Amino acid sequence: MKRWRSHLSCRLLRVLLGMAALVCLTMGQITVASEASAEHRSTVLITGANRGIGLALARHFHRQGFAVIGTARKPKEALELKAIGVEVHQLDITDPASVDSLKSKLDGRELDILLNNAGIGGHSTPELKDLNIERLATTFNVNALGALRVIQALMPSMKMGSRRVVASMSSRMGSIQQNTGGAIGYRASKSALNSINKSLSNEFAEQGFIFVVLHPGWVRTDMTNDRATYSTEESAQALFKVITGLSKPDNGQFYDLHGKSIAW
Repeated sequence: MKRWRSHLSCRLLRVLLGMAALVCLTMGQITVASEASAEHRSTVLITGANRGIGLALARHFHRQGFAVIGTARKPKEALELKAIGVEVHQLDITDPASVDSLKSKLDGRELDILLNNAGIGGHSTPELKDLNIERLATTFNVNALGALRVIQALMPSMKMGSRRVVASMSSRMGSIQQNTGGAIGYRASKSALNSINKSLSNEFAEQGFIFVVLHPGWVRTDMTNDRATYSTEESAQALFKVITGLSKPDNGQFYDLHGKSIAW
């Protein structure tokens, strides 16, 4: 009887040890899978992410599980952006040295989606005679050339990514066909951005890139007023669906926040 009990105890011990090993193996597999999943999360970089649509986009992409890099001219003041828990970097898209610094910091890292969101309304007057044409250089520098600087600098990181999506925030006001007058500098700067996008969409099409310009809708931000149609959150949610749903046939297109084509 004692020998039988001893034999049973040994068998039970072996079973328990086997179960423990199986649990450890399973937990190890789960851990590895979790780490692999985290390593392969798509990464999105959003310029001008400290306020307005950029902040809303950073928040929404973060909620959806993306690794988010947000930029701001003054990171110390980007308290809401930091509160989201995303990676924050300094960037002034009008300053080549600032752009080069960001490029160095991200050297060797994969970027899947680049969102050129930073922009300004710029100088404008009701009458042509009052327009300070020299001041429009700043509008072009931010809205058009700024985006081009960032694209040029981060192209090596974008080529390492799997999605290769470059989305730049334009405006329906950048459409030449739908131009109703007014805001000469702003309209022209967005038209220039659209043209840059179209050129790059052709140049990098064979490398699997998708370049698009987007109209975020009439959004309630510091650049508009409370009568605008959409909140920043509503615009960001709609834009997120468009951006994450892009495929190769969309390359070189001009869409609104609902994915509808806008005439050039």
